[in-house]
Amino acid sequence: MSSVVEVGLGHRAYPIHIRVDCSEAIGAEVARLRQERRACAVLLDAGVAAAQPDFVDRAFAGIPVFQLPGGEKTKSLEHLGRVWDFLAESGLDRHGRLFVAGGGVMGDLGGFAAASYLRGIDFYQVPTNLLSMVDSSVGGKTGINIAAGKNLVGAFHQPRAVFIGTRLLGTLPENEFHAGMGEVIKYGLLADADLFERLRRGERLRATSEDLPAIIRRCCEIKAEIVQADEKEEAGSGGRALLNLGHTFAHAVEQAAGYGEYLHGEAVGLGLILAGELSRELGYLTGNHVDVIRDTVRAYGLPVSLRSPIKSDALLAAMKRDKKVKGGRLRFIVLRRPGEAVTVDDVDETVVTALWRKYGAEP
Repeated sequence: MSSVVEVGLGHRAYPIHIRVDCSEAIGAEVARLRQERRACAVLLDAGVAAAQPDFVDRAFAGIPVFQLPGGEKTKSLEHLGRVWDFLAESGLDRHGRLFVAGGGVMGDLGGFAAASYLRGIDFYQVPTNLLSMVDSSVGGKTGINIAAGKNLVGAFHQPRAVFIGTRLLGTLPENEFHAGMGEVIKYGLLADADLFERLRRGERLRATSEDLPAIIRRCCEIKAEIVQADEKEEAGSGGRALLNLGHTFAHAVEQAAGYGEYLHGEAVGLGLILAGELSRELGYLTGNHVDVIRDTVRAYGLPVSLRSPIKSDALLAAMKRDKKVKGGRLRFIVLRRPGEAVTVDDVDETVVTALWRKYGAEP
């Protein structure tokens, strides 16, 4: 299986290559760049290096490699500085190219390093887990976390290309695959009711499922369409902000619990349930949709309540520091029905606090 999804952004358009094994295509691109006398380097997730050494050797032969551990704590100013130093030591000039191979953490960190080094160099995304394949590698959002909140420092910096190799998922730990399903479920709820129906009614998706490549492609198509219409999340309503379905809740959980306590996709799964609950409270969602969302999230081993109590005030405070806040007002994405979402502002904080407490927060 080999297919390409185009992210249409004019002269900055780029392809998303989806294959079983993308090492040959990456190796050919590296060879072409070196023939053009462009310095290249790789930022690599240490877990990928250990689990997929043959892939790394085939894809990145002959160019400098810098390994960092995965996990949200790596998305820090300290590690960003280490990447900058690596790029300088590797001799990258403004015509150099950085390949970033790993999950969303590595993609965000490496993308921001590329955006800021020498005021911006080109880079390639090589996502190696399900979450990064369907979401974070596409669209050009890059950044790091600071103590005040998740992704509060970053830049929009589109990659030159994205290389997705589904064979890499064969060594992915089960909890990491399930975390990726949090984002897959999001795309079904956000823009494709048929996809959501497949997830809730069909056989549980696995790394070996025959339809997984098509589902990855569909998620990339949805994100590409939204990014093309609103690249920098500037629309007054709707637009790219819709991609944050469940994320206002999810980012608060990650920040208040301490980075690393929840995988991003785990927090997203819980955030989707809370977004469904809020949609019902505000009169947008009716019937048993919230129960269906909860059951689907649970089916993929994702948390359906807080694992341990967190103060509701701490969660609310984290939400107020979210980058989606405008004029001091919380902004949420709510569902009209599976497959259709809208943005809302001015949600009563007491409603949000009550939802947090319903799902395990402390007074």
